Amino acid sequence: MNPLPWDGQWHAWRLDRAVHKDAWDSGIGAQTTGGRWNPPGRRVIYASADPSTAILEVAAHTGFDTLDRVPHVLTCFAVLDPTLIKVLQPEDVPNPNWLIPAQPSPNQQCFADELLARHPFLLIPSAVSRHSWNLLVSCDLAMDQFKLVSQERFGLDTRLVS
Repeated sequence: MNPLPWDGQWHAWRLDRAVHKDAWDSGIGAQTTGGRWNPPGRRVIYASADPSTAILEVAAHTGFDTLDRVPHVLTCFAVLDPTLIKVLQPEDVPNPNWLIPAQPSPNQQCFADELLARHPFLLIPSAVSRHSWNLLVSCDLAMDQFKLVSQERFGLDTRLVS
């Protein structure tokens, strides 16, 4: 694993379709359909510890062609108190297969959902890049604990398109 990316102020990144740029912090998608680390019902913001991982996470689901054709926005936000981040190391996850690209199990979703009920922020290894981190934000617990830093129009390097 790469070292944790803390430099005094902790930033996280998301890549969203431009039409959803104003709802980047709603957690409504995860609440409606669930996600890798939560069943439906909890508002969770999925983000990454660096912009490259945020891009790869979206590309893993939509493909680079979509990132080339559909306008996206790269959002950066700051966690105001990094001590509120619960860090999950790979060995803290009961099943190591939860950290590889695969369909999440209900047990995986419930495991993290229980943590998100107690911790406003959960830092967990990325399944897309084993040396990167994802940040999960429990919207209800993290209210007023993070702030928008920037949003910029995203442009994919066209060499990545097939």
